[in-house]
Amino acid sequence: MSATMIFVNLPVSDLEATKAFWGKLGYSFNAQFTDENCASMPITDTIVAMFLTQARYKDFTHKAIADARTTSEVLLCLSAESRAAVDELVDGALAAGATEPRPAQDHGVMYGRAFDDLDGHTWEIMWMDPSMVQG
Repeated sequence: MSATMIFVNLPVSDLEATKAFWGKLGYSFNAQFTDENCASMPITDTIVAMFLTQARYKDFTHKAIADARTTSEVLLCLSAESRAAVDELVDGALAAGATEPRPAQDHGVMYGRAFDDLDGHTWEIMWMDPSMVQG
């Protein structure tokens, strides 16, 4: 059985600025699925962020597009390999133009920070002590 993939589709106001932002954080885009209306950014082999212009996003829904700067539509959480990796990614996002919506959360065995990207989508980055994860 093949692994299930997840495609997180997010509307953006400026596709080129979004690509530049994520590029500064070390991410790349799959040229096969990227054009002037959409940018496909692999996060892992099974998770892909799809950044869509608002016009293209509207092709997939009849609902109003939430303004993520004022309305929470989703919280996206990515794991990191260490506390330092959490800080590195969030600090890089802040340097690239993101904002930090809340202070870091340190629970000893779990550490996390968050940033709001250029369009206000909240990305949580967290590390959890591997010895606490049951297999």
